[in-house]
Amino acid sequence: MPSRADLHSNRITDDPDWWRQAVVYQIYPRSFADGTGDGIGDLPGVTSRVDYLAALGIDAVWLSPFYPSALADGGYDVDDYRDVDPRLGTLADFDVMVSALHGAGIRVVVDIVPNHTSNRHAWFQEALTAPAGSAARDRYIFRDGRGSDGSEPPTDWESFFGGSAWAQVPDGQWYLHFFAIEQPDLNWRNPDVREDFLRTLRFWADRGVDGFRIDVAHMLTKDLSEPLPSKAELDARPVDGSHPVMDRDDVHEIYAQWRSVFNEYDPPRTAVAEAWVARPRRTRYASAEGLGQAFNFDLLQADFDAAQFRHVVADNLALVEESGSSSTWVLSNHDVVRHATRYGLPDAERGSKGEPTVKHGNDWLLSRGRTPVLDREAGTRRARAAVLFVLGLPGSAYLYQGEELGLHEVADIPDGDRQDPTYFRSPGIDVGRDGCRVPLPWRHVGRSLGFGSDGAHLPQPEWFAPLAVDVQEEDPASMLWLYRRALALRARLQAAEDLEWIDTGRDDVLRFRRPGGWDVLTAFGPEPFAFEVRDEVFASSPLEADGLLPGATTAWIHPRQD
Repeated sequence: MPSRADLHSNRITDDPDWWRQAVVYQIYPRSFADGTGDGIGDLPGVTSRVDYLAALGIDAVWLSPFYPSALADGGYDVDDYRDVDPRLGTLADFDVMVSALHGAGIRVVVDIVPNHTSNRHAWFQEALTAPAGSAARDRYIFRDGRGSDGSEPPTDWESFFGGSAWAQVPDGQWYLHFFAIEQPDLNWRNPDVREDFLRTLRFWADRGVDGFRIDVAHMLTKDLSEPLPSKAELDARPVDGSHPVMDRDDVHEIYAQWRSVFNEYDPPRTAVAEAWVARPRRTRYASAEGLGQAFNFDLLQADFDAAQFRHVVADNLALVEESGSSSTWVLSNHDVVRHATRYGLPDAERGSKGEPTVKHGNDWLLSRGRTPVLDREAGTRRARAAVLFVLGLPGSAYLYQGEELGLHEVADIPDGDRQDPTYFRSPGIDVGRDGCRVPLPWRHVGRSLGFGSDGAHLPQPEWFAPLAVDVQEEDPASMLWLYRRALALRARLQAAEDLEWIDTGRDDVLRFRRPGGWDVLTAFGPEPFAFEVRDEVFASSPLEADGLLPGATTAWIHPRQD
């Protein structure tokens, strides 16, 4: 196996633009590595795998929430924004982890969850004992119920996790929760809320955090002036900046204030918005006066199809030209079906309504993977081609833990082992996101395949064993070797943030050129494509012959390295 020095030469610098073309590796801490042997991944587990992350060749890690939490929503129900869940470690463990990552040239991005707290947060506990109309309740969104006795919720709005978006407290009032009942929405018109999050941002930045991923960035501000609209009226409102609860113009006042905090540091702290908004409106979240970057999730909703990929790339490069930011290319994350599986399902059967199988509620998962039949080999081959295509694009790339091992979605999780609230709130309709959150296999043997010494909090399937890290490290044809080689080569070939499309004469084959003469060539269809080989070629699958690119394969064609 090549050494770290051979693979990657990145070191922490003061470059304020490091994020623009960074490769960021998302860690879902509870499922990455267990350093304490209790079956739950933790911060010491992350520290124990720094050498692995360094050898992979990434520029930064993004840590999903590690804060104290009852895990009603996988850690996105936060009890305390300025502490570590005791099951995952301590603040001292966090400092050790950051030091180790920085020492390996890897920056640290943490998740901030500002739309809601948990129902165990000190503020919410105070609100429960305070009277209606009190300052404590004003930090959240409380309303009186409908009907003569207030026994009906204020509106018929629905939670994203199923059921009413309102929950009643003992004195009869109701609080808003667009997510789980354990996640009461904050009132961002309240100055206490705004000031407290500024303290939180400084708290982590002072501990060496380099950037922040902002959860549900488009939903913080809400206009709940009476009379409140019905669900039908709410759904009919255009999302144009004045919608009562979505993508409001005034949310950017908050992010302008956050930007002033980020700019207090040298280099400035970075931020990326999780904002599921219409593409033209995404640019505001990515502005230099705001968060600076916004997630582009469009490839999550695309088939492995040349026309769709080209449209997504062209569209998003136009958007970043407008915003002055750089794009973020994402194939998988902790909320969606892994892309190796999405690409292995028949296109016509990928969702109950014909849509791509991105979200977790779909026919294939509900049937535990038995119908339609998953073609693992085809899905893996396409996943190899897709990641080389994405890593060749200008902008930053976000990888989700386990994709570098070629992991597929785990569909057949016993109902008694499931953890995601979406499953419990909509059984038989949505199986939840547990299938992409199963703990990683580090060794091909052992009770939890090297994840920890005392099992894993979600069951690992038998087919994880041959995909374990220790197996793939010995196999130059493995997915892990592909990622390591691609990231090392990408670091050497890094170019200006643009590309030129090259006509291939075929609708199912895309080719683009990066500055410096680095070409990316992808055959999306099944038929091979002939091309002239003049320089070095690095391909996701072996060439059929010199200059014959197989179907579902990407090749990087680049000047020879002396």
